Parts: sequence; C-alpha cells; structure tokens
Amino acid sequence: MAKDIPYIDRDISWLAFNYRVLQEAKDKNVPLMERLKFLAIYSSNLDEFFKVRVANHKNLILAGKKTFKQVEFSPKQILREILSIVNKQQKEFSRIFQKEIIPELKSEGIRLLRAHQLDEEQLIFIENFFNDDILPYIQPVLLREDKIKPFLMDGDLYLSIYMKSKEKQDKEKYYAIVKIPSEKLGRFIVLPEAKKGVHDLIMIDDIIRFQIHDIFPGFDIQDTFSIKLTRDAELYIDDEYSGDLIEKIKRNLARRKVGTASRLIYDREMPGHMLEYLMVVFDLSTLDLLEEGRYHSNSDFMNFPRFKKNHLKNENLEPIPYNPIELSDNLFKTLDNEDHLLYYPYHSYNSVIKFFKKASTDPRVTHIKVFQYRVAKSSKIMNALIKAAENGKQVMVFIEVKARFDEENNLDWGEKLEASGVKVLYSIPGVKVHSKVALIRRVIDGQESFYAYMSTGNFNEKTATLYTDFGYFTTKPTILKELLRIFTFIETRIRPDKKFKLLGVGTFNLKEKFKVLIRREIDLAKEGKPAYIKLKMNSLQDSEMIELLYEASQAGVQIQMVVRGIFSLVAGLDKVSENIKAVSILDRFLEHARIYIFGNNGDELIYVSSADWMVRNLHHRIETAFPILDEKHKEFINTIMRIQLNDNIKARNLAFDKMNKYKKTGDSHVRSQYDTYYYIKRREENRNL
Repeated sequence: MAKDIPYIDRDISWLAFNYRVLQEAKDKNVPLMERLKFLAIYSSNLDEFFKVRVANHKNLILAGKKTFKQVEFSPKQILREILSIVNKQQKEFSRIFQKEIIPELKSEGIRLLRAHQLDEEQLIFIENFFNDDILPYIQPVLLREDKIKPFLMDGDLYLSIYMKSKEKQDKEKYYAIVKIPSEKLGRFIVLPEAKKGVHDLIMIDDIIRFQIHDIFPGFDIQDTFSIKLTRDAELYIDDEYSGDLIEKIKRNLARRKVGTASRLIYDREMPGHMLEYLMVVFDLSTLDLLEEGRYHSNSDFMNFPRFKKNHLKNENLEPIPYNPIELSDNLFKTLDNEDHLLYYPYHSYNSVIKFFKKASTDPRVTHIKVFQYRVAKSSKIMNALIKAAENGKQVMVFIEVKARFDEENNLDWGEKLEASGVKVLYSIPGVKVHSKVALIRRVIDGQESFYAYMSTGNFNEKTATLYTDFGYFTTKPTILKELLRIFTFIETRIRPDKKFKLLGVGTFNLKEKFKVLIRREIDLAKEGKPAYIKLKMNSLQDSEMIELLYEASQAGVQIQMVVRGIFSLVAGLDKVSENIKAVSILDRFLEHARIYIFGNNGDELIYVSSADWMVRNLHHRIETAFPILDEKHKEFINTIMRIQLNDNIKARNLAFDKMNKYKKTGDSHVRSQYDTYYYIKRREENRNL
C-alpha cells in the first residue's frame, strides 16, 4: 500500500469508537442508570486499551522500532496523540458525571454524597463502618523515594496522602499510600436514610479520606488523592512452537498483575510536588501519566445500586422464541427439513442450548465437535457437552486459551471437560481459532447425517443476551463437507488437500475470497453495470482491503458500511472514497455480527462471518465465513441491513469531516435495534399464525 493512501491509525480510530460510548453516557434520551452503565463501559474499555495497545506502543518505543504498518507512524507520536485525546475525553467524562449524572440522580431521590454532606447519624455510620469493616484491610505504607517503593497492583485503587508531622521541629513533607479495599467491600456504601424516600450512598474512597487521620495519628493530613496503576497485560509467550504452550500460558497468567506500568491515573487536582514524588517512587515518566477526576476505576459504575427504580433502566425487550426449534418434538427432523437463521439477542438463545442438550442425550448421536473461544463461567452448553461424554458420545472441544482475559476461565473449563472424558484440544501455535462452529454426527440404520451450527458470536449464553449475532443451523452437504475439513485440520494439523469453495476460512482463502468479490464489483462498475457492496463488521484495519475499497469507490462501486469500532479507512474523501458511506451504531446491544453483501450482477452474494477485516482476522486466525443460500434468509439479512443503514437515531457518521456526528435524515425516526426487534417479533408472530 502506498504511503500517500489515506489511513487512520487503528488506535486513534479506536479512541473515536470509545468516544461514541461516552456519547451514550451524555445522551439525555438514554435512561439514567443506562448512562451510568455506559460510563462504566467507557472506563472498562479504556483500561483494556492501556493494558494492551498503549503498553505495546511503549514497548516499541523502548525497542526503538516503528509500528508494523505499511503506513508508518512513530510510536511516540501516536502515544502522545493518544494521551492528548484521552485527556480531553476524561475531562468530558468528569463533566458528564459531576454536572449531569449526579444532579439527575438527586432529582430521582438518589444522592451520592461526600462526608461533609452527611448528617450526624450517617457520620456515626461511616465511622463504625470504617472501624469494623474497612480498617482490618488497611495496610498504610509510608513512602521513601530512596528506600520504600511499594508495588502497586494492576487495577487496584489507592489513596495517596500528603502530610506533615505534628512535631513542630519536623519540617519534612511526608507521603504515603493506602490501598482502598473496594474489591472486598464494594465501591458504593448505602447510608441510613436522612430523608424518607431518599436513597443516600457514599463511595468507599470518601469514607477512607474522611477517616484518614485515624490511620496516621502522628501526622496532619494536608491532601488526599486517589490513584490507580494499570499494567501491561500481554502474556509474552516468546516461542509458541516449542515446549508446552498451555503450561507457558498458565505460568505467564500470574505475571499479568505484575507487568510493566502502562498508565498511572491520578486526580487532576493533585499538586505538582505530590505527582513528581509519586513519579520518582514508582519510576514513571510523563508518558505514563493520565489525569482524571476525583474517582478512578469507574467501571465500578456497572454495580451502582439500582434501588428498584425500573423507570431509570431500559425497557425490557424479552427475547423472542424461535418456535420452529424451541417447540419441536423432533429437533433433528426439523433441522433435516430446512435451514434456520436466527439473530440474537432478538431471538432467544434457547434454540442453541436445546441443540446441544438434545445432542447430549439422543442415542443416535455419536460425535459432537465444537470450537470454543469465550465461554460463559456458568455454561449450559459446556455442561451439555460433559453430559454427552458421560453418555458415551465422542466429544471433541477445541478451546482457544489465547482469548485475551478469558485464558483462565477457558483453562478451567478445559480441565472440567477432560475430567469428564471429553477430548480437549488447545491453542495452535502462531494462530488463534476464532471460528464459532459446531458439528454433530448422527447415525440411523448405518446411515450418517451431519448437523452444523455456525455463528458470528461465541457459544456464550451471557453475551448472547447482550451482543447482536447470527446463528445458522444447516444440513447442506456442500457446506458440511467443507466444515468437516476445518475440524479435521484442527484435530490433525494437516492442511486440507482440497480447496474451500463455499466457505471462506481464515489463513486459507478468506482474504482472497473477499478480494475476488470486490474485484468483481469493480469490473461490473467499469462495464457500466450496477455494482454495490454492503458491509457490516466490528473493525476495518487491514490496509490491503482498504486500498481495494478505495479502488472500488473510484471505479463507481456504491459501498455502504456499518462499522462499530476501528475504522482506518477515510470515508467521503473526494476522488478517493466519495462513493463510500459509513456509519457506526451504538445502542443498548453491542453490534457484533458481520455481514458481507456483494451485488454480483443481480445474483446477490451474502456471507456471514466471525471475521472482521483486521490483519489478525485475515492472516492469523482460523475464521469462517459462510454463504447465505436460501432466498428467505437473504431477505431476512437484507431487511436487517436496510434498517441499520436507515438508522437516524443511534447511527454516527464515519466520514472524515463528520466523524461521530449523529446521522439525522428525513422525517421518520429509525432506531435500528428497536426496529429490528419489532420486525423480528412480527415475523415470528406471522409464522405462528
């Protein structure tokens, strides 16, 4: 890719995505408790970003390397830009919380108070709470920059203290830290009611601030400010190809908490002398610093007490039953009759659970094979697989233990499965297995039948209520044959001797398949024929795919895109990407499905996939893109895409000159997630008539 091709750095683009999350927190049309939730999501996202991406830039700076892109950016330049953007966002975060959220909570009878606002009964309560509950966890540490340098645990909250000795002859400044035990006692402490019908609470940080003189009785407390350190979360498996990869992962998981510092968060009101002292003690540079407001670890807002105020939450959208499967008395006959396409969380996930439960008990089922990437901690699907093995079926589960931040949970499930007789395979060196597929073999009178389930989302009952994903049940022999080849490769590590034709498979043919489909539209446009591409994905970062989309736009191909997160393409640029229209949709559900539609001269081709157009997905992962062949399923997907492309409530423009501006068009109001829900509800009701 030529260096003069417009390209947005992936991390700068990601920050634009996270700002869209912050936009939801300040949207007064979003219920108040949901706005708090979006503050939590924004903060949680940012924590992970610093643990992974910012830590990576710092490592590149230390190594003296440029970023590994055809379009080169200086890591130090990017890091400075990241810190500048995040600082601006953090100021807006503080304003939203202090100037909007807290006053609106108060108007709803919920008061988040500080110690000086408490009445006498509440002051007695927090004093007792401090002495009885908090104090046993407190371990104060007096800092000495040349002698005492305590280790700050990743992600934990600390109170930093500036104080002076009560002895008049001692003129020295003293600094100390105290760990805030929020992970033990919770962040929000509900207080006795000062006024009937009004709910009062205080943050545990402020209780400790108020009682800090009891911890340091020989000192006059001058200032207290909270701090938090995040650390590099990469596991750094130097060599995946030799030795025991699983043992290496287990060994390195313990090191994640003690990785090098990627960010010190501090209160922007902290005086310079105090910040400088902390920098020396903890060996930090200015590139390690990020200022926030009074409070940190704001992902804790996810656990803010709700006080049964349901009107401050989203209206309930009960998952819609998919009766052809859920009410079927003979599931496998139902699947034999036709393929089924579901869309979660609009559809209930019960169809998938039933699929595995039935397979675990059906005497004709002989084999079950499945890939697991991120698994729920409490999983009916995994329990069904254990039951299947106990019932004598041959069960193979591939578990990707390199799924970041899910490694430990995946390893735990692997051990449980193995203990029950399941054949468990683990990560492949050099690649991740990101496909979300399952295959069941069933034998009747010596005749075998196969049943496949393919999805854009994980086999995870929890996220299936939060993420939008397609799930596809099929018995089409052409698809099944190719899917079986993927499973055979994973089990034997022998590359298939036949090419994939229907399926796109990451590291084999996926990228080339998409390139061929785009080039076909380019050729059609050059011939003066209608040519179009509609794409929906989480992230677009692969420079080669971006260059090809630019070429398509310049040839006259009409390209419409819905991209939730990273968007490195520069849309709407004259003579480069003027035919590319792109939006991002953020709402109550996380947009997670991937859809790829190509005009194909009137014979439209539609693929649904687990893969984004990121370098990692197209080059370093086993992904699966499967074709939608039935006309009614094509119509279903096209309707969903049409609704999303018409969204003018929650859609943000991704054009370079309108980035993150809400798309406002026409007199009608289209909020795609709600419109999709009611479209599917009507569709299922009509099916049942």
